[in-house]
Amino acid sequence: MPTLYLSPHPDNFQNHRVLIAARYAPALPEVVELPEQGLPPQPPAPCPLPKLPALESRLGVWVSGPAAVAHLLSPERLRGQGPAGGALVQQWVSYAEGEIAPAACTAAFSALGLAEQSKQVVERAVAELRRALAVLDGHLKLRTYLVDEAVTLADVTVACALLLPYKYVLDPPSRAPYPNVLRWFLTCVNQPQFQAVLGPVKLCEQARGGDTPRPKTQEHVGPAEKGPAVGSAPGPGEAPVKSASQLKKEAKKKEKLEKFQQKKEKSQQQQGEKKVKAEKKEKKDPGVLTYDAPTHPGEKKDVTGPMPDAYSPQYVEAAWYPWWESQGFFKPEYGRQCVSERNPKGLFMMCIPPPNVTGSLHLGHALTNAIQDALTRWHRMRGETTLWNPGCDHAGIATQVVVEKKLWRERGQTRHDLGREAFVREVWKWKNEKGDRIYHQLKKLGSSMDWDRACFTMDPKLSCAVQEAFVRLHEEGVIYRSKRLVNWSCTLHSAISDIEVDKKELPGRTLLPVPGYKDKVEFGVLVSFAYKLEDSEEEVVVATTRVETMLGDTAVAVHRQDPRYQHLHGKCVLHPFTGRRMPIVCDDFVDMGFGTGAVKITPAHDHNDYEVGQRHGLDCITIIDDSGSLINVPPPFLGMKRFEARGAVLEALKQKGLFKEVKDNPMVVPVCSRSKDVVEPLLKPQWYVRCEGLARGAADAVRRGDLRILPPFHCKTWFQWMDNIRDWCISRQLWWGHRIPAYFVTVDDPSVPPGEDTDGRYWVSGRSEEEAKDKAAKAFGVTPDKISLRQDDDVLDTWFSSGLFPFSIFGWPNSSEDLQVFYPGTLLETGHDILFFWVARMVMLGLKLTGKLPFREVYLHAVVRDAHGRKMSKSLGNVIDPLDVISGITLEGLHAQLLESNLEPAEVERARQGQKSDYPAGIPECGTDALRFALCAYTSQGRDINLDVNRILGYRHFCNKLWNATKFAVRALGPGFQPPPGPEPGGAESLIDRWILSRLSLAVELSDAGFRAYDFPAVTTAVYNFWLYELCDVYLECLKPVFAEGGASAVTAARSTLYTCLDAGLRLLAPFMPFVSEELFQRLPRRGPHAPPSICVTPYPSTEQFCWRDRGLEGTVEFSLGIVRAVRSLRADYNLTRTRADCFLQCPDSGAADAASRCSPYIRSLSSSGRVRVLGPGEAPPAGCAVAVASDKCTVHLLLKGLIDAEKEISKLAGKQGELQKQIERLQERMETPDYGTKVPPKVQEADAAKLQQSRTELQKVMEAVETFQRMI
Repeated sequence: MPTLYLSPHPDNFQNHRVLIAARYAPALPEVVELPEQGLPPQPPAPCPLPKLPALESRLGVWVSGPAAVAHLLSPERLRGQGPAGGALVQQWVSYAEGEIAPAACTAAFSALGLAEQSKQVVERAVAELRRALAVLDGHLKLRTYLVDEAVTLADVTVACALLLPYKYVLDPPSRAPYPNVLRWFLTCVNQPQFQAVLGPVKLCEQARGGDTPRPKTQEHVGPAEKGPAVGSAPGPGEAPVKSASQLKKEAKKKEKLEKFQQKKEKSQQQQGEKKVKAEKKEKKDPGVLTYDAPTHPGEKKDVTGPMPDAYSPQYVEAAWYPWWESQGFFKPEYGRQCVSERNPKGLFMMCIPPPNVTGSLHLGHALTNAIQDALTRWHRMRGETTLWNPGCDHAGIATQVVVEKKLWRERGQTRHDLGREAFVREVWKWKNEKGDRIYHQLKKLGSSMDWDRACFTMDPKLSCAVQEAFVRLHEEGVIYRSKRLVNWSCTLHSAISDIEVDKKELPGRTLLPVPGYKDKVEFGVLVSFAYKLEDSEEEVVVATTRVETMLGDTAVAVHRQDPRYQHLHGKCVLHPFTGRRMPIVCDDFVDMGFGTGAVKITPAHDHNDYEVGQRHGLDCITIIDDSGSLINVPPPFLGMKRFEARGAVLEALKQKGLFKEVKDNPMVVPVCSRSKDVVEPLLKPQWYVRCEGLARGAADAVRRGDLRILPPFHCKTWFQWMDNIRDWCISRQLWWGHRIPAYFVTVDDPSVPPGEDTDGRYWVSGRSEEEAKDKAAKAFGVTPDKISLRQDDDVLDTWFSSGLFPFSIFGWPNSSEDLQVFYPGTLLETGHDILFFWVARMVMLGLKLTGKLPFREVYLHAVVRDAHGRKMSKSLGNVIDPLDVISGITLEGLHAQLLESNLEPAEVERARQGQKSDYPAGIPECGTDALRFALCAYTSQGRDINLDVNRILGYRHFCNKLWNATKFAVRALGPGFQPPPGPEPGGAESLIDRWILSRLSLAVELSDAGFRAYDFPAVTTAVYNFWLYELCDVYLECLKPVFAEGGASAVTAARSTLYTCLDAGLRLLAPFMPFVSEELFQRLPRRGPHAPPSICVTPYPSTEQFCWRDRGLEGTVEFSLGIVRAVRSLRADYNLTRTRADCFLQCPDSGAADAASRCSPYIRSLSSSGRVRVLGPGEAPPAGCAVAVASDKCTVHLLLKGLIDAEKEISKLAGKQGELQKQIERLQERMETPDYGTKVPPKVQEADAAKLQQSRTELQKVMEAVETFQRMI
């Protein structure tokens, strides 16, 4: 085991980073805290490097220094992914060590009175700390962690460096300007690995001049974090023994703290005697601003007042949706006489994947609706006749379970107490009271559906279609009756579909809770026992994971080529409890290498065994009834519950001497997702759909290209399912749903023998009982009065009615205008997880019943996972309600939701810890627009979405940027501004006006191409970049001098260009951010009196209209922006925060010089320079300039002389130069060792090379800066 030697100092930044890094490793080192032996503490004598912390990785091999030790202790995932990731991690580690830690320690030690520093030194340290926080805040704006998507050494090092300031220096006002850093810091320190070392981290609550919290004078890692100390280790519960020098140092610290406290109290007393200044009025948090103007539902929102100071989701999202609905913007009839009126721009129709009536919104719904609404709004804005049809699924099992629980809770009654008709009335009552909740939630998301066309799968119109489909398919023989194995839930007393079966993977022996059993049931073991041969003492040993099913065994199977059993072919074994003769059959399905190579066969309770039984004509003996109790078995097993019989059978086998062994066995247990019961395969007579022919048509449609599946790689899955499809069981033993319109026939005629349930000839279907009776009379050649009918009690699988949804919503089989116009639809968009269960069945049923594909394209989005890539699970605490992201929720609120769930106490605690780790400060209010934009921005084709809620907050900040930009623009345009009739340039535009119009044209081009390709991240990136990096960061900054001191024609052209950018930019945003784009759009003037009333129905910017791309001009401006970046970099290097230094540009050719001259006013504005001058050929820059290379065509000289203290800067840089040279020497020495290339892992070599290159680059910059300063002296 490696041994880690640490300094004994409390709050040691270097100790913390090393211990936390070690916490991420598979095994912890032994930790030894050294006693102080002078300053600084020294490692043990054998260590060749005199610096703590130190690690003895194996006997005689030492690594010293925090960076090296942390790097060696941490697993590879903490070091960054690939060379680029590793280099970035090292960059942040260096930044923490060189920039953050010194400033943090100086500020913290001064605040705590532990170090005497001059006022100037402290102020400089605080300024450097703030500068570092600003750098971090900008970097973390749209990131969860500093590098990659998980914690790395960068996060560990920087967080530890900031620990002292956050605990003792940065009070709430000081933290407020850096919200992204605070969010990141809390996320880090609440990780389990951080908490194991740091414990709970309490943030500073009062300013340094107030009652500053004192640090603990001695902090030791607990027994879990450290190994035995040198000398006598303390016993359990005892404090570690402290050395004399430690106690002496603590006394000095205590004395200093007391003096500091006395001085502070005296200062407070003196301040209290002075005249108390009036306290500043606390500003109201703009995030909670609400819209309070009296507006009746459906009335247009009042936007005549001034814009609030900042963006507030609650304010912006109020009142717009009811107005959109009342105006009919979401109806396909809007703007035309009728839907069948020809539209040359085309038609777009899409139906929603109908959510369950019992459901509440989850992130899967949010993603689906964000994508679908963006597409719908885009098509609508393109002028197409657009319909997005809403609907809701009756969710047979889920709804019945909800209502049954409600009945039992409120009345103590079961559905059987009520009877079928009364129970169904109760379900309808519940549906009418609660069933439209999901619709209200979808409206909250801004979904632009035509709610007048909303359908429920149990509505009369859709029920008629279901009945018609069943009767037609039954008449054609596509639907038939058969007795087969089904997935049975003993709790629900119903068959369930494959999608309702969760596959629970077990690594071995596991105890699972099962409904109806007091104790947990054992799974994940393989029981071996023997069957004796008939008339012989020879045994055949078999193994099973379900030993209770041996009571239903009817054969033993072996492989015909297995030499161990060739002499047993055709012989029989005897069942030990029933005496049943069971043949030994040969079947190729047996794996000779698994277990003993002999397999027990239970045809009535295992899918594979059933097929073996069919091939060999074996008896199917059902031994488990609908409720999970044993039947058709001898005493004492008769009547036992199936899992109670498991132990009884095992004990009986032991008594008979047939038991062999039990061993762990990894296995998959099928669990009903609704009831959490273990699924039991049972033989049941059911209705089936014959799928082979239907699937062939669906597969051929994709092969021919008639149906496109996107992304294309899903086609492979499609063909695998279609080409290997099994018949579909559509019976469900429920009362809520579409009752199967099939009737069992009894004929009152002695010439007709009575039929059996599984005999399809005795079943007829009909749209009514009278029709069914007439069919039966004709089939049996008797008069109708001799026919008695009994309708099947079962209902149809919910997926059957959902499969008819694309045409049943329009009234099929009856003709209607909607059916003629909107069927087939244009697109089906849904998650790839229901490609088979829903999409394939819609295609099969649509082709069979209408002769047409239900849609031309299928776009399948990815599955939403949490920020760590884990599947959403209530027990992990990572299931997120989108409404909580929209409105915000505290950590306590998240915890409260867990208490309302059905999780077990242990799972609740696990989920609480998950929530605390991921959302230590709760979930901030992000708003609908930010959530929608984030979901679409994440949706890369073919990838699952690892959604970080904290990153959504970055898009709320983006909304605030939009808000402020529009607010500035409205003020700059002025109250009397009237935009020109069209967006075309007038000819008087400046260079920067023409540049922004060119970039706008590119954004339009990229957005159009992205929507056509379903590449939503491409669209969001194009729009985001245009607004943030081009319009706000560049163009608006360049306009400020124009509006302040420009000529009339320049101002007029700038205003027209600004209006065009805002108008088109908001329209580009509208499909993703409907609320904020509408709010801002309504505050802009219109180009003419007949302009559309809402951005919903305003034309989307087209590439035909916005065609002003000028690549040459873009190159010129990009060249100037490179100069701006170089100047900004120099200003940051030399800490020129407010000073405007003169800038001199040296260009090697006349073209570059001319471009720089034309852009010099913009360079001056964007770089905060004093004056910008392009030097002539051969002209030298003035002395005392800092130099930076902007590009191969321009060198920037920033005049520093007279602005900074050159000698002080040289002194500071000399120290940094020495450190870098030592670091380079160490790395070179390490890399030049003979066995470096063979013994050091490749990733470590890559990291070393990247660090060496980075250090050399930094050294070069330092040396250049020193030369610059020396020229100033």
